[in-house]
Amino acid sequence: MRKILVVGGGYAGFYTAWKLEKKLRKDEAELILVDPRPYMTYQPFLPEVAAGSIEARHAAISLRRHLRRTKLVAGMVTQIDHENRTVTVCPMDGPTFDVTYDIIVVTAGAVIRKFPVPGIAEHAIGLKHIEEAVAIRDRLLTAFDRAAVLEPGPTRQRLLTVTFVGGGFTGVEGFAEVFSLAKAVLKRYPELEASELRFHLVEAAGRILPEVTDRPGSWVVRSLEKRGAHVHLNTTVASAVDGHIVLSSGEEFDSNLIVWTAGNAANPVVHKHTDLPVDELGRMIVTADLRIPGVEDAWAAGDNAAVPDLASDKPGALTVPNAQHAYRQGKLLAKNIAKSLRGRKPKDYVHHSLGAVATLGIGRGIFQWRWIVIKGFLAWLMHRGYHVLAVPSWERKVRVLAVWLTAVFYGRDIVSLASVEHPRQAFIAGSDPEFGR
Repeated sequence: MRKILVVGGGYAGFYTAWKLEKKLRKDEAELILVDPRPYMTYQPFLPEVAAGSIEARHAAISLRRHLRRTKLVAGMVTQIDHENRTVTVCPMDGPTFDVTYDIIVVTAGAVIRKFPVPGIAEHAIGLKHIEEAVAIRDRLLTAFDRAAVLEPGPTRQRLLTVTFVGGGFTGVEGFAEVFSLAKAVLKRYPELEASELRFHLVEAAGRILPEVTDRPGSWVVRSLEKRGAHVHLNTTVASAVDGHIVLSSGEEFDSNLIVWTAGNAANPVVHKHTDLPVDELGRMIVTADLRIPGVEDAWAAGDNAAVPDLASDKPGALTVPNAQHAYRQGKLLAKNIAKSLRGRKPKDYVHHSLGAVATLGIGRGIFQWRWIVIKGFLAWLMHRGYHVLAVPSWERKVRVLAVWLTAVFYGRDIVSLASVEHPRQAFIAGSDPEFGR
């Protein structure tokens, strides 16, 4: 019986293992998946988790609940030695160890792309994982509580200032959703003025949302600015030391919350710690059927793979690293591995885009497919409808729908649980309020 090892439990990895369980008999292969997290993050829901529109756990798909035949290894792969069919795993606790395999599937995903901007590493937070989305929401709500007891001034203004860096889908959706939350929460704080709320979106390019064309992108900018946001195009962050933002345009301000969403970079294990072939950007080279050329029994998909885009008219085009492709590639990868084990020819990956859809806060959205553009409430409904259908398992669909329906009657839950980051503080402080400060 052959041993199939899946490196990474994101979209592509989860769907590969999930579908292999359904397609292979128990005596055909042993399945192993290595990932440091016990769940797959449904990333399109992260902006709504940050905005309190979705319960955090509902955007996390438990690996142990759904992968019942797969052996799960909690750790991070730090080295792939395909010549010897071995990977090195670094667990949360204990020494590193090796795992052998017969067939490898590399779906390690990408990591956040960071630049050497002073202060960013110390003060910024990403928006790629559940924990980050929850922290963004809690820090915003806690800032409102802290600001409400202060007199107007620099400290209060800093608490009510939020900065997002990066104008791609994650950045724009996260920015718009958190801005929507802030505007809604403001009604509960009569001590604060709407004019004190400052939201800044900083983008190095001359436009946002590169997945849509210029006119819809410009409409999104105008829509955000009309609601009171500040959008800085053709601008970079020069410094963020101690939360003091200095922009390349010369503008300066203090920001309590800095969210970094300036794109993705190659996963280090794929880029630097493998003997499998990678391209100049550190992505795994694959053929259209998701096999890694030049070696046997090696496959790759998702954000860490340079997958040829056969649906594009441009020679040499690669699929965009997003969820729409990753989960479809994972499903096809499972089919192709099953076919390969049974001596049949794998199928090439071809997917014609269904368009781009983004949420811009409750009741607001934008959708584009070719020349068709839909804005506003209908686009927002399309966003929610598409993603509730796309999230894996009926159990998660029902939970998400239940939260959305509850919010229709009672609104968002605006309780901050920021203290969960320091759960022992109250225990240590006891009843002495000065000790707990």
